[in-house]
Amino acid sequence: MSPSENPALSRRAMLGGFTAAGALPLLAPGTAAAVAKRAPLQANTRTKAVLLGTNGGPGWGLTDPPRMGISSALVVGDRYYLIDAGEGVGFRLMEARLGNWEARAALSGLRAIFLTHLHSDHISDLSNILSLGLYNGLSAADRPVPIWGPGNRGELPPVAGDRPEPPVVSPQSPTPGTKETVESIVRTFATDFNDRARDGGTPVPQQLFAGHDILLPEQYLADPNGTPHPRMSPVPFYEDDRVKASTTLVQHAPVFPALAFRFETEDGVVVFSGDTGPSKNLVELAQGANLLVHEVIAEEWAAERYPEPRSPEAEAAYQHLIQSHTAVEEVGAIAEKADVSTLVLSHFVPGDWPVGKWQRAARRGFSGKLVIGADLDEIGI
Repeated sequence: MSPSENPALSRRAMLGGFTAAGALPLLAPGTAAAVAKRAPLQANTRTKAVLLGTNGGPGWGLTDPPRMGISSALVVGDRYYLIDAGEGVGFRLMEARLGNWEARAALSGLRAIFLTHLHSDHISDLSNILSLGLYNGLSAADRPVPIWGPGNRGELPPVAGDRPEPPVVSPQSPTPGTKETVESIVRTFATDFNDRARDGGTPVPQQLFAGHDILLPEQYLADPNGTPHPRMSPVPFYEDDRVKASTTLVQHAPVFPALAFRFETEDGVVVFSGDTGPSKNLVELAQGANLLVHEVIAEEWAAERYPEPRSPEAEAAYQHLIQSHTAVEEVGAIAEKADVSTLVLSHFVPGDWPVGKWQRAARRGFSGKLVIGADLDEIGI
């Protein structure tokens, strides 16, 4: 049995068989050897979640085994859906043997991309997929590949603490959504796209992919600073011949909109939490799911990183960490409320905390199957 699985046979197992997270590497004190080594889990099912990268935050932390930037794939038959595109996703797609990987065309099996929010650690390699993708199978995918994610925030977040107002980056559009972000990537690589189209006859971006803002009801978008996590029910927004996708707002303030996703397939339901603190919206979205892939933070580590007494800046950073992420001690109860069969932990903050600690803490209040995720794990339904 994998060390990521609780040995107890549960009811569900029987039934279902700076952002503050960021300027420094998110590592626990001590050595990187705190992460247990094991072979990636494998699943020979038609539908499965593949954890491509499981590290939380934008820091370049070294763990053993290594955790790449956050990204997951939902595989349904010979096609897959990408959820977030953190650092190293291209390499992980090849290692996971997705698409026509043997011909160096892993993106050939890509059906759609879904972005939970626009923090850099979740989208850093989106530009690589869209630019280098020309030579890694994107032109052979079912195209144009849709890229779905949050829309424009609408206003800047407040300045935390007593710090002075910083200069505004890109004042003409300081909070772009997914559609505009994709368009900006195209403009950035326009020289390359035009050169390759004219010299090599490659397709141009509008033939390959298209960015889309997920449209939520206006009443939930009215106050991103005052009410960034309004209570709401899931909103369906995407459907093809293999999946139906719905979304809800989750708690990752000051980031807004921050989304979780539910994917319904013929074989079962998979939910990805995105980055979030405890969220009633997420519990509703995940009701009865076969798999819930959920982020976690070790509050013990956060307290060690920002020891008391804290400066106002350190207190703001500490509060962001513990309020906009889910303490591992709470995640089991969340999964239990949602009545999910299998809870899969990912987006680990820190990336090298001991597996045993994650396992013991996450088990609290949860009677289902528990997987302490690692890069390239496959969890089937």
